[in-house]
This record gives sequence, C-alpha cells and structure tokens, in this order.
Amino acid sequence: MASSNLLEWPEAIVPVQTLSGSGMSTVPQKYIKPPSERPSGSTNDPNLRIPVIDLACFSNAPDHHQALLEAVADACKDWGFFQVVNHDVDIEVVKRMRGAWREFFDLPMEEKKVYANLPVTYEGYGSRLGVEKEAILDWSDYYFLNLFPRDIRNLDKWPKIPTDLRETTEKYACQLISLCQVLLKAMSSSLGLEEDYLHSAFGGSDGISATMRANYYPRCPQPELTLGLSSHSDPGGFTLLLTDDNVEGTQVRKGDSWVTVQPVPGSFLVNIGDQIQVITVD
Repeated sequence: MASSNLLEWPEAIVPVQTLSGSGMSTVPQKYIKPPSERPSGSTNDPNLRIPVIDLACFSNAPDHHQALLEAVADACKDWGFFQVVNHDVDIEVVKRMRGAWREFFDLPMEEKKVYANLPVTYEGYGSRLGVEKEAILDWSDYYFLNLFPRDIRNLDKWPKIPTDLRETTEKYACQLISLCQVLLKAMSSSLGLEEDYLHSAFGGSDGISATMRANYYPRCPQPELTLGLSSHSDPGGFTLLLTDDNVEGTQVRKGDSWVTVQPVPGSFLVNIGDQIQVITVD
C-alpha cells in the first residue's frame, strides 16, 4: 500500500553503496527481482543493433540533410532509440562531468546524505523511487536535479563538493539543451512538420523543462538476481543517456527481445519518451 505522505519515505533508506561496501555475499531479499524480471542476456540476432546517427550530416547539403531525416524517422519508428555521434557536445565537458559526479559518489556517506532527497520532488541524493511499502528495489543510487527552466532549480540541492561540480553541470546542461534543439528540429522535419514544431510544443526557448539523473551502480554480489534500473519508459519528450564507454549494461526492447546497447565512445543514446510516441493508423 502506498504512503500518502510525500514528505517521508515509507521505510528507512539504506544507500546501495553502503550495502555493497559492507562485504555482503548475498543480495538482500528486497532487491531480488521475480524470475520474469531478472537480467537477460542480449539477443543473439546480429541484425538487431541500435541505429547510430551521425549528426554531421545535418548540414545544408540537401542530400546529407535528407539522409539524416530519413535515418531519424526510421530509428524513431522502428526502435524508439538511436545513438548520436558528432553532436558538438564538448568531449572535455563530458569528461569533467563524469569526473565530478564520480568524485561526488566517492565522498563519505555523511557528506552525501546532506543532500538526501524526499518523494515530494526526488531532487537530491537518493536510493529508491516510489513510496510503496515493501517494494522490490533497484540496485543503484542516484542524484536527481531540475535543470531548466532555471527558476525551478533548488540550488541547495546542487552539491558544493567537488568544487567544480556546479559549474561543470551547468556547462554540460547548456550544451545538451543545444543538442536537444537540433534533435527536435530533425524529429519535426522527419514527420513532415515545420522544424520548430516540437520545440514550440514543448514550451519554446523559455518554457522547455529538463532534468538530470546521475546513476551510480555499486558492485553487486549476485547481479543475476537484481537490476540496476528496472524496465521502464520515460514520461517526457526524450532522454539523452550518457552511457559508460566501456561497460555494456543498457538494454532496449525490440519486439520480444532485449537488445544490449553496444557503447559507441563519445555518443549519446536517445530514448524517445511517452510524450512523443504516436500511433499511426493505415
């Protein structure tokens, strides 16, 4: 039964990082997924690979421009996911972003708990979502922030340590917003709409909202029994996911199969959200 009090969690919060660091050899029962939800291997079909789209083709050259729009349309229609490369997000900013948030998660637990979140907003440092008692939890900790519009930010929830985290996160967020605008234009045009259609539909330059979630997946003693993040769809327009360049873990649903995303260094994974998905009727 769900709690009606959004100012508190239904149970005491124990960060997964604390559990992982305790030396336990088995996963606590509350993290063990039912057999039908446990991790699955990737599909063996070599033809099922997430599309990779080169945004350098989004140029004024008619042939290149049309090829990109067709690739975006096919990826959105057939997958709902694609990876983008040559996206103009500064790789040095990305490196600093990874480093700053890794440094935050490496801080002593008491320093991180200063930023502990609550279910009323989720903003801050957390280890669970939802207020259902005795829910089966994911094996991960996270940090959630509101980015845009700026007037909804709670700067008390922006960590002061490491000292460059705030500045780095701001630069990263601004560059990702620019990338989002390029993708919205491409998606709009691929649907035969004016290129600013989706941008305007989501509020325009002053109204678009964006949030960020930094996920931390501690070592797990029985990874075959649990998940770092349960299967889900994203409720917004779309998500840009910065995956680990060296670790295969993210999977997407294609028909009846789960397909493991093959990391492409320097890329972002684009996940079409519930608000953009449409149903066509022939």
